[in-house]
Order: sequence, then C-alpha cells, then structure tokens
Amino acid sequence: MSTYVITGGSGFIGSHVCELLVKGGHRVINVDAFNDMYDYRIKLDNIRPFLRNDAFKDDSSKAETLRALPASISEPNYRLEIVDIRDKSRLDEVFQSEPIDAVVHLAALPGVRASIDQPLEFEEVNVRGTLNLLECMKEHGVKKWVCASSSSVYGNNEKTPFEEGDPVDFPISLYAATKRSCELIGATYQHLYGIDAMMLRFFTVYGERQRPDLAIHKFTDMIFQGKEIPFYGDGTTMRDYTYIEDIVAGVVGSLRYVEEHSNVYEILNLGGDRTITLKSLVETIEKETGMKAKLNRLGMQAGDVNRTCANIDKARRLIGFSPSTSFEEGIHRFVTWYKGERKGETIRRRTHL
Repeated sequence: MSTYVITGGSGFIGSHVCELLVKGGHRVINVDAFNDMYDYRIKLDNIRPFLRNDAFKDDSSKAETLRALPASISEPNYRLEIVDIRDKSRLDEVFQSEPIDAVVHLAALPGVRASIDQPLEFEEVNVRGTLNLLECMKEHGVKKWVCASSSSVYGNNEKTPFEEGDPVDFPISLYAATKRSCELIGATYQHLYGIDAMMLRFFTVYGERQRPDLAIHKFTDMIFQGKEIPFYGDGTTMRDYTYIEDIVAGVVGSLRYVEEHSNVYEILNLGGDRTITLKSLVETIEKETGMKAKLNRLGMQAGDVNRTCANIDKARRLIGFSPSTSFEEGIHRFVTWYKGERKGETIRRRTHL
C-alpha cells in the first residue's frame, strides 16, 4: 500500500482519482481548500462515498460544515485535510504527519475567462501554490509527483494534432500561462532536487461530476430548463473531449510510471483522440436529451482557442494510454447521470449557480 497526497481531491477529476486509488488498496490524503469558485456543496457530494451518512446537515453554514468534515470520514484509507495550497505552513503539517510516497497535484483555479478577470489570484494559487507544494516535497523527501497541466498551453497552435514538443511560448490566456509556468517549475525541481515528474496536459475533460460552469454540463442544464445556451462563434471551433474514466486511467498510469522509473521528467497529452465541433457537441446533447437547444449566438470570447487536438502517441507508448469511451457514449453516460441528479436534492444545489 502506498500513501498519496491528492491536491484538489474533492473536485471533478480529483474525487474520481481518489476513489480509484482507495479501491486499489492505497491510502489517500485529500488536500482541498473548498474555495468559492463554485458552490462548496458540490464538492461535498463528490466525496460523499467517503463520509458517514450523517456527516453534515444541509442547513449548516459552510464554516460549520467544513469544521466537522475531517471527523466525518468513514473510510480508513481516506483522509481529508482542508488546506489552501497557498498556506505553506499548513501544507508542511500535512507532509510532517505521515510518510508520503507521491503527490498527484490537481488543485488549481480553473478557467480561461476567469483568469483574465482575476490574474493575480490565478498566479497566487496556480503558481505560488505549486511552488509551496514542491518546497514541501523537497523538504520532506518526497521525490515523485504527477501534475495537471492543460491543453490551453498550446494556444492557437496551427499544427495539428498537438504534440508535446510543439512550441508553447505564446499562451493566449493567464490560465494557460500559469499552467506552462508549472511545467517549467517542475522541470527545474527535477533538475535541482531530483523530484521526478509527469506533467499531464488534459484535453477538455467531461463526464459525471463535471463542474457546472463547463460547457457540457452548462448546456445540458440550460436545455432542460428551456434557457438559451451561449453559442460562441459560428460553431466550427473544435475540442478534443476526454471522458473522465479515460483521464483517470491516464493519471493513475502516469503515477505508476513515475514511481517505477528514475530521473523522470515527461510531458504527456491526455486526450480523447478525436475532435468535435461546437455545433456537433450541441447536436449530440440534443439527440441524447431528446430536446432542442435554444442558441444565443455570440462572438468569440477572449482567450478561447480555435481548436484542440491531441497527439497521444507518447502517452500510449509510455503508460499504455488508450481512451476507450466514444464521445457519443460519454455524453450518454453524462446525461444519464445528470437526469439522476436532477431528480434529487443535489441537482437543485448545482443548478442555482
């Protein structure tokens, strides 16, 4: 059994990673700040499998709920630490508390558009927070980590598919710039201190528990509510969508690789191996829901890229990455999950945002 720190372990991707590692017999320390980027109760629902049934009451305040959370864990191999990665002293306490084998770093402020509005906060969390984490790893002798980067670092790369060796010197959003900074900082700490790293460029992850502000979740919700969906551009922008199960397999495969090898610094694309236009995305959701979308046609947004398209040959070779869920099947699974959530209290919390 290994012990892993998972930062952002209550989020969309992080909660799935934690579940898979615990099911695999490992111990997980979930480090999460439950920040106000979106309703904290969504994250509570994400980690509910690890909580006692009476862990919290819906009428409790956020402060009351979070104070009670760590003592409400029912799974012995799962530990929750409510820590902001900007707080180096609290991170130190986590690393001092028990031996840690490796780190999966998923915590970050997300969002291209939000980063343009809040550049200083994005730098503090995504860059300084990552430095704090690496300093703790250095000081406590933790030599292996996996770090979430993003396909946004490619900017408007005209060459497709995107390869890890392509130039990424011209990010077009602050979010992309912070993610590229983390890749470079990871390379520096590998060179100076031997902290082996796998930097994973995620390509538009979707599936069950997806954040409510992301397109597939937002569009599905608005279609069900009969609202207009924001439709940017002429519908020809393209994304390489990656289903959550495939992404988690890539994360865990990368963790296994970095643990089994020495002197490692690798950047990997984790994508769905297929591009989908915005128009096709909406049509697929319409088909799955049996409902027609109302479009609010808008101009292109600042910071948005025209296309993402991953070359995943390197990930196939190094970690056996092989996305197996088609886009249509992934949307089917997402809409099925959404309908189930809509019937219960959870969806009422998600859709008021």
